[in-house]
Amino acid sequence: MWKTLHQLAAPPRLYQICGRLVPWLAAAGIIALATGWVRGFGFAPADYQQGEGYRIMYLHVPAAIWSMGIYAAMAVAAFTGLVWQMKMATLAVAAMAPVGAVYTFIALVTGAAWGKPMWGTWWVWDARLTSELVLLFLYAGVIALWHAFDDRKMAGRAAGILVLVGVVNLPVIHYSVEWWNTLHQGSTQMQQSIDPAMRSPLRWAIAGYLLLFMTLALMRMRNLILLMEKRRPWVSE
Repeated sequence: MWKTLHQLAAPPRLYQICGRLVPWLAAAGIIALATGWVRGFGFAPADYQQGEGYRIMYLHVPAAIWSMGIYAAMAVAAFTGLVWQMKMATLAVAAMAPVGAVYTFIALVTGAAWGKPMWGTWWVWDARLTSELVLLFLYAGVIALWHAFDDRKMAGRAAGILVLVGVVNLPVIHYSVEWWNTLHQGSTQMQQSIDPAMRSPLRWAIAGYLLLFMTLALMRMRNLILLMEKRRPWVSE
């Protein structure tokens, strides 16, 4: 198994695999997002409390879910890179971080827009919102550390350590609505309580965001592999 993984993680092989997957993932992501957004923004019924304003959840909820999911994936890659010294795992952390940062930013901005009519303000220092903001800072820190060192091995190690330290923030984000008296409603409760005609487009959007993340991360992975291997003969072939 480990031999197979190392073979797949060889830069030339991984570069080819990423290139083959990108078009399929991109097409599937576009279809999923289009399905979710067309059904959600165009055909789902209005909410009896929030009216049409609830539709921002088709932007907000998938971004919020995958802002945490991407960080969890980065933590697995960082652990693999630090423990088993797999360069491609370390590279995967750098590939995923910018996408995760964008998703987190989208979650914060759309959350503020969604919360304004409900809470009467763009921002409150709510436990869920504050911990999500901390997540954005963690992403920014990982990106900064990756670019702070000329030595890629040292950069990867520093970024990986920060990722693993920041993992403690994930349960804080997820369980904040249960641990503290927050204004933010629980995502699980919301998905179970909403009308099926609203829930189905949301699930399509969640799948679309995941496929979009995979597409962008693999595209960046290919670029990082080329930068790391630029002096290797296979790059110029």
